[in-house]
Amino acid sequence: MKVLKFGGTSVGSAERMQLVSEIITATSEPKIIVLSAVSGTTNKLVAIGDLLLSKKPIEASELIEKLYSEYQAFIAGLLSTAKQIELAKKVVENSFVLMRNYLNYPFGQSKNNELVAQGEILSTNLFSLFLEENGIKSKLVLALDYLHLCSNGEPVLKDMSVKLNAILSENSDYKLFITQGFICLNNEGDIDNLKRGGSDYSASLIGAALKVDEIQIWTDIDGMHNNDPRIVETTKAIKHLSFDEAAELAYFGAKILHPATILPAQEASVPVRLKNTMAPKAEGTLIDKNIENRHVKAVAAKDGITAIKIKSSRMLLAHGFLLKIFQIFDSYKTSIDLVTTSEIAVSITIDNTTHLKELVKELEQLGAVEVDGNQSIICLVGNHILYNSGVIKNLFHSLEELPVRMISLGGSKNNISVLINTDYKLKALQKINNGVFGM
Repeated sequence: MKVLKFGGTSVGSAERMQLVSEIITATSEPKIIVLSAVSGTTNKLVAIGDLLLSKKPIEASELIEKLYSEYQAFIAGLLSTAKQIELAKKVVENSFVLMRNYLNYPFGQSKNNELVAQGEILSTNLFSLFLEENGIKSKLVLALDYLHLCSNGEPVLKDMSVKLNAILSENSDYKLFITQGFICLNNEGDIDNLKRGGSDYSASLIGAALKVDEIQIWTDIDGMHNNDPRIVETTKAIKHLSFDEAAELAYFGAKILHPATILPAQEASVPVRLKNTMAPKAEGTLIDKNIENRHVKAVAAKDGITAIKIKSSRMLLAHGFLLKIFQIFDSYKTSIDLVTTSEIAVSITIDNTTHLKELVKELEQLGAVEVDGNQSIICLVGNHILYNSGVIKNLFHSLEELPVRMISLGGSKNNISVLINTDYKLKALQKINNGVFGM
């Protein structure tokens, strides 16, 4: 069995859904198909939720009716028989009756999660009706029936495994299962979600819970590239990555893969393959446990970074100084990306500035604090590249004319990271492409 996840652009039109149906029926082995919401839908649902939370029902109603009209047009382009069109209209009507009801009652976060979940509920129901109209036998499975979060907000893989195996056993005459990505139930039994990009994570969790042969992530690009193709023209798809390499790239900005995706697959030793819906014959990128030689596989950039420097003469030879700093960040549940230290200073980067003012106020009790926003982390990734002196030489040579704020070496044997003002990011990626990849 395989798990195939298709993103929003892959199901964003009738033509795209036709492509997906061709891909999933090209081979006969059993498959679980995980779908995102139709492209653009989640953003519109989030906008509606924001208006409702801000108590702006008139503006929210206008967006709801606009989205309703878009789905009526979507149905007209997707289906051709009167029976399926009528069923599809009922599916859409159910979701939009729910949305319209929100206009008249108190609207909180739990209702907001329910609202946003309608995107995946709509896409999977409409795709199932499309398959049925084309004589393709499939079973629609609700993610809320098997993907539940525990009290700390994490999925319970063992529980998923039991529930999914029971569903497959009860429907043994089916080889094709359609389900939603992204959505789940929380510990209180309310509809929740795995946050942005969570459909990738859903697919990985399903694949790990069932220990499938392969997890495939289908998007609109032919695999992971060695640089950002939106910025650098001469990029190329990477044929193979180890789990560790892929995890580093996903965390540090490679948009094709959600950062949480790799861990469940890695722990279950299930290979992940990145494929292009618009070019299904392209090889894509295979991610598995195998490790290749020591060279740079790719470079990625993560924006929205803030650097915080704490300088204090009390730090010199002081026991527990770093512990106090980390405890402050921990108390505000703020993760740290990079850390560099000297005799009297510590520099730290964060990507969540929700509690920046509070952090700075407490850190000022330890020393002088400097904050630099508008920063980007650029990282080079490859197995054991830290031990390849040529990589470091080429990287530094590539960036010699640019003002580098921080350098991180040794934290991971698969990653070399630098911090640079975002204004220089484009130039830095292009120079690295020439100096490191020779492209």
